Amino acid sequence: MGVGGARAPRAVTLGQGSAAASSTRSRQNRPSFGKLTVISVLLTLFMLGGTYSAYYFYSTVKAFVVRADFGLPAQGGQQQNGGPADEEAVNLNKERVNILLLGTDKRLSEQGPSRTDTMIVVTVDPGTKAAGMLSIPRDLWVPIPGHSENRINVAHFLGERDKYPGGGPALAKKTVQYTLGIPVQYYVRINFEGFEKLIDAIGGIQVEVKSAIHDEKYPDNNYGYMTVDIPAGLQHMDGKTALQYARARHGSSDFSRARRQQQVLRAVRDKVLSLNIPLTRIPEMLKLVGDSVQTDLSLSEMYSLAKLAREISSEINSVVIDESMTTRQITPDGADVLLPNRELIREAVNQFLGNPNPTSTADQSDPALIRQEAARVDVQNGTLTPGLAQRTADYLKGKGYNVGSVSNADRSDYAKTILIDYSGKENTMRLLTQLFQVAKENVRHEQGIQGGPDIRLILGRDAAAQPLQ
Repeated sequence: MGVGGARAPRAVTLGQGSAAASSTRSRQNRPSFGKLTVISVLLTLFMLGGTYSAYYFYSTVKAFVVRADFGLPAQGGQQQNGGPADEEAVNLNKERVNILLLGTDKRLSEQGPSRTDTMIVVTVDPGTKAAGMLSIPRDLWVPIPGHSENRINVAHFLGERDKYPGGGPALAKKTVQYTLGIPVQYYVRINFEGFEKLIDAIGGIQVEVKSAIHDEKYPDNNYGYMTVDIPAGLQHMDGKTALQYARARHGSSDFSRARRQQQVLRAVRDKVLSLNIPLTRIPEMLKLVGDSVQTDLSLSEMYSLAKLAREISSEINSVVIDESMTTRQITPDGADVLLPNRELIREAVNQFLGNPNPTSTADQSDPALIRQEAARVDVQNGTLTPGLAQRTADYLKGKGYNVGSVSNADRSDYAKTILIDYSGKENTMRLLTQLFQVAKENVRHEQGIQGGPDIRLILGRDAAAQPLQ
């Protein structure tokens, strides 16, 4: 699920060669933390502010946006932070919106590219008035657009290092989009300090700690370790404690930590929604956010989301891509990674979306996914039907596919259509599999060659008998 391309350094070797990389290496084992805080606070403050005075609140937030970095369009048709400006606009009053929440492991004093140890997708559906969040493990081994396979948390690093249009967040968005097979329209990124400040600004949160936390190797602020103890039971947490609870390894896996992060996010949301925040405090809270957050959501988009937030049901559909959907494996370079079970992850994505229909997240002719993945598809005629490959190629071009060569196959007695994947562009593979109803046993994955196609479609007699519509 993703894009192959020029080879990038493996995640385990990114630390070699510079002081900045050495700093990255020292942060490699630093645990992650929850990031839904900022969007919860932003959206809820918008909602609460509107109940007092819409115009005054709008003016206050407008002043805040001037200080923050919100990815306003720049010259040349690019957004400063969000990537190419030709991404399809979303009607937030009618269409589902997906927001990628990013948490970097970089402190304010550190320079250079950083990884995102926390990646959570938040979805809001105005049609069903429902919301959900999906946690992605940082060690998930996926193709990164324009690069080879790597840990998914390296996408942000590569985007910053290579000056990808829109930077690290844009490449992270595109990688997640290809991995999950759903559009990702926006991102929000926050740091450690911002997380603590926001928790303290709302007066802390209440969290039911199911199992006591004892972590003797919790990272301190000097690249060393300290011991963290959080007892079981209902706990009132300030910003520092909430960050420790969300970050602590506790001798467990990233999966259990992801569940704790989601628990913290729900506690933040509950607390913010319960507050009757005085209008005089809103500028102060927004200033805290402005110092710590980056997003490509515009002011009007945040306002639309805030209005929608009032209508969202209290239950948030929470899903974690966990050990049941992945397989641990050591790469040839010695990296301990998680190989995705794509079928199970697709089921998890549909659960996250509250959608039982696995094909509805990306329609067979979804132009956005096809165009963005830009997979080169070679079409071959494996039958005696004259002109079948050319007609099929013309049909695919009309649907937005990037068709390469059109030719006859190595033989003309293929009974069933064959799809061969050379580059891991899973969205296009899935769409073509659905479109031509290719059986699972006829979908193959092989090593590609430089300059070759991303996908080869060999048409069988079943395709000749199937009318193109």
